[in-house]
Amino acid sequence: MGGIGGVRVFAGGEVAAAELREMSERLRHRGPDASGTWTGDGVGLTHNRLAIIDEEHSRQPMLSADGRWVVVLDGEIVNHDSLRTLLSYPFRSHGDTEVVVAGLSIEGISFVERLRGQFALVAHDRRTDTTHLVRDRLGILPLHYRHVPGGIAFASEVKALLTVGPAPSVDHRSLEAYLAHHYVPAPDTLFEGIKKVRPAHRVSVTAGGHLEEVQYWTPPESDADGTWSASDAVEAVGDGVREAVRGALVADVPVGAYLSGDLGSALTAAQMQRLRGDDPVHTFSVGLGTPADDDQASARRVGELLGTRHHEVHVHPHELEGLWTRLTWHRDAPISDLADVAAFGLARAAREHVGVVLSGDGGEELFGGHGRYRFARFAERSLALPAPMRSRVAGSVQRRMGAPFTAAERNRLLGTTAPADRRTSPALGSDAVDRMLRHDLRHDLPDHLLERSDRMSKAASLEVRPALLDHRLVELAFRLPTSLKVRAGSTQWVLREVARPLLPDEVIDPRRSGSRPDLAGWMRDGLRRDARERLTGSGSWVGQTLDRTVVRDLVDRHERGDRTARDVDVRLWTLLALETWHECFFGAPPTLPQPRQASRSMATPGPAS
Repeated sequence: MGGIGGVRVFAGGEVAAAELREMSERLRHRGPDASGTWTGDGVGLTHNRLAIIDEEHSRQPMLSADGRWVVVLDGEIVNHDSLRTLLSYPFRSHGDTEVVVAGLSIEGISFVERLRGQFALVAHDRRTDTTHLVRDRLGILPLHYRHVPGGIAFASEVKALLTVGPAPSVDHRSLEAYLAHHYVPAPDTLFEGIKKVRPAHRVSVTAGGHLEEVQYWTPPESDADGTWSASDAVEAVGDGVREAVRGALVADVPVGAYLSGDLGSALTAAQMQRLRGDDPVHTFSVGLGTPADDDQASARRVGELLGTRHHEVHVHPHELEGLWTRLTWHRDAPISDLADVAAFGLARAAREHVGVVLSGDGGEELFGGHGRYRFARFAERSLALPAPMRSRVAGSVQRRMGAPFTAAERNRLLGTTAPADRRTSPALGSDAVDRMLRHDLRHDLPDHLLERSDRMSKAASLEVRPALLDHRLVELAFRLPTSLKVRAGSTQWVLREVARPLLPDEVIDPRRSGSRPDLAGWMRDGLRRDARERLTGSGSWVGQTLDRTVVRDLVDRHERGDRTARDVDVRLWTLLALETWHECFFGAPPTLPQPRQASRSMATPGPAS
């Protein structure tokens, strides 16, 4: 686990060692335990290590025994032990990185399709002079790239790419997507020219600078209704969850679990505690502002029932001012809502006890847990309504589906509609719910939820593993028809049935959902800088870029405490977060947070040097 980066230079150019050092410095929070660099003909790689497996020997960048391949890996390959037994290779370490190197040496780049786990890697083939950028199937770990004069740079996080080449500008064509979703779908970002490697894709860069993108995995189509009996589905998902959690426990450091009040995290913790036996698991939950938070009470109850060592964390509004810019710098993007603050508070506390935590992220996107999935059929049908009726319900539908600004509001703010080439293509599926689940798997999960989890945990030098996103369990989930997920008014039906032998009904079928934090109160008590000046003043980037009249009206309504229009505070937060992001990356250079401990430099590495 850690941070990876590098530069590919064409036409006989040389990689500047200073550039690699600066990239490494920007990634130290991802891997404070060790660092290393490697340079070859026109290629340079850097790696910052968060030691999780084989702490002593698996140093990177790592060369294959025959010298053909050079690899930097961020992540964990949970099936590395089983793959090792199938490879005839002179292993010198017990880590997963050397298994990747060995497999590449024997099978070539297609070997990445045999990897299980969460990973982003760069593999340079010295024989063909091709550099491969590869991201895991679900997009759990990030990987970005950009064209620079004479070459291409790549790194785990955007901030490392800002040290190479000219200063970037804002990608104004991505603003519409941000205002619609709180995030920008891959491959784009808010930075002009900086791209994300898409989940389940590899991007190959040849010596002449040509880029070839290949998708190596897609979730399967749903099986027809009647293919699965309810009991068979429950048994298969139960087995899949148990094996996914078992695989996620691979580590040479202590492993804990998050309890966030949702079913996925409770089930993950329950399976983990069952696998650990009498050894109590460290579990963690977070409350925003008040110890009376419903989610905290639910998490505490689960911890008591499972017999874990439960830790409660509280983050208060007065901390927001000091965290806003810091977390924006770590996120590489506007912080989407208070969940970013909560995720950092959790990671910061968990790092005092463990090196890895398991989360339940992805359970709702796999098994139809969000309330909006019950709304999917109506949302699709509304698109077929006559134009006058469709325009009347469009705003309500979009807000219900989670849009901070409706399409009409975005048009007024930007003065234009979404660029045609930036509109996401509709997902194909068997029904409206299935299509929404597939869309979320492609975009909302990796570009929003997993990005938040990765950046906020790495800000505390902690590894988070979303155990339920083992791709074999994902494949099973998408084979199951919607009738086994959203059923009789219940979301996540099959997952709830899997949980019944492990958890009480009060956890599986809560009578009410957790309370939502008072966003207006957080902004009032946590942000000392005036929102009006920041969004409408002469120095405001948002005020200069978006329609000032619309922005001013939003600020007016917030200051009056106007709640007649829903989600005024969400929209104001969205704009304040955007302004803070611009200040952070295009204003005065931010102060780099100090790593947990100083990294130690490494000599030019071999397989186990």
